[in-house]
Amino acid sequence: MAGPSDPTSRHVLDRAALTRRGFLAAAGVGAAGWAVLGTAGGATAQGPLATGGGHGHGYGGDRQSRRAALEFLRVATDAYPDVNPGPRLAQSYADELGLFSTAFVYDNALAINALLASERGVPEHARVLADGLVYAMEHDPVYSDGRLRQGYNVGPYTFYDGTPQPYGFVLPDGTANIGWQFGFLGTAVGDMAWPGVALVQLYFRSRERRYLDAAVRIGEWITTNTWSQAPLGGFSFGVNGANEPVPNGSTEHNIDCVAFFTLLARATGQRRWREAAAHARAFVDRMWEPAVGTFYTGTNDGVEINREPLPLDPATWSWIALRERRYASSLDWAGSALAVTDQPDAPTSQLPDGVTVSGVTFSTASLTSTAQYNGITVHPQGVWLEGTAQLAASYADRGGRRDRHRAEALLEQVRVAQSELGAGQHLGGVELAAGGGVVAASSLIDTGFGFGYFQVQHVGATSWYLMAAAGANPFQKNGLSGH
Repeated sequence: MAGPSDPTSRHVLDRAALTRRGFLAAAGVGAAGWAVLGTAGGATAQGPLATGGGHGHGYGGDRQSRRAALEFLRVATDAYPDVNPGPRLAQSYADELGLFSTAFVYDNALAINALLASERGVPEHARVLADGLVYAMEHDPVYSDGRLRQGYNVGPYTFYDGTPQPYGFVLPDGTANIGWQFGFLGTAVGDMAWPGVALVQLYFRSRERRYLDAAVRIGEWITTNTWSQAPLGGFSFGVNGANEPVPNGSTEHNIDCVAFFTLLARATGQRRWREAAAHARAFVDRMWEPAVGTFYTGTNDGVEINREPLPLDPATWSWIALRERRYASSLDWAGSALAVTDQPDAPTSQLPDGVTVSGVTFSTASLTSTAQYNGITVHPQGVWLEGTAQLAASYADRGGRRDRHRAEALLEQVRVAQSELGAGQHLGGVELAAGGGVVAASSLIDTGFGFGYFQVQHVGATSWYLMAAAGANPFQKNGLSGH
């Protein structure tokens, strides 16, 4: 078990107050460049592995890789079968990270979208996870207003201080097992909007009204609790675990809201959701910096813009949400400014000999960071695999003359990482199959927002890989229809 001197527990302590999306609202981010194809075991990545082009077509031709990734999501969903027989959520990271059975709602929303993009009909595991989100919303131990917490416990463990956590997702009294041990008790706008997106997408596929009703409750919580009247407008961060408002405003969160409220408007026909989408969109527009070709991260107070560092997520998600040609250069900025290549001979690389991985990192601050997590120095050229898959999905969706090649090249790098990294890791104490889940990062990286990403198999990174490989866009109504 990891203890206080273990790098995984240092990661836990750094992350306890807010999720990744929380830090994006509060700070800024800074620079790197796009990478060439790397090698794994001496084999150079080859060209297109799939046919098709344009929206809704597959961009990842390695079927075995995709099957293995899909199986990882199923295994993560079905972990702890003795305590989770019904609605449930998937553990976000392999045990080796030290977060035990924590299930982040963001990762689970991604998994639902990835399952919908990868399977026809209504996938069983997508329904199970969606039912888990609805259950968490309807069985919060304190609130009945439609909120979701940042994370939940889904399986038994003993915490670092020796305190046992013996339950699954549902406690004996029927309430959802919120993640109090690590402080994941707050409710963030982005961590509400993404489950909302997933529930609406499942409604479009299944036509089951309960999923749309749950998404409407999420939308009402966001508009009731976070509609900002500050000069920059948009939606503020959300609330912390004590239910106190957090005034920060995140570009990423507001992009999420544009997509979510636009989908809600399509599903319900109600004008209020179009108005909410426009409110979020106005904030996003104010964050654009044409001289650089990307978006600022947000604001601390609703008045002043945070101008550095610059993160990846607003650059990629702005395209798949807005498809606005005047913002299309954000993808080119991300592919150049944040490009990295992780090579095993670098002093801070954690790659095994013979493996090289290229892609993009989290932010401009990641490129120059010398931070340490429990005595381990971060690697400025470490590849953030989730973000690399996001960029691949965005290139594929943009569909320009060179975009297909860029998407395929990035996907091949993710497959290198999937094949070569994360072997021997566990989920719920059970060893994971080699070559299944995608690790969060090729080597330890610092985001620039107070936390890091590790070489640990991750539901979020795997889900983005599957969506990118399917040519899917979770922010559009018909964006998950390609297989």
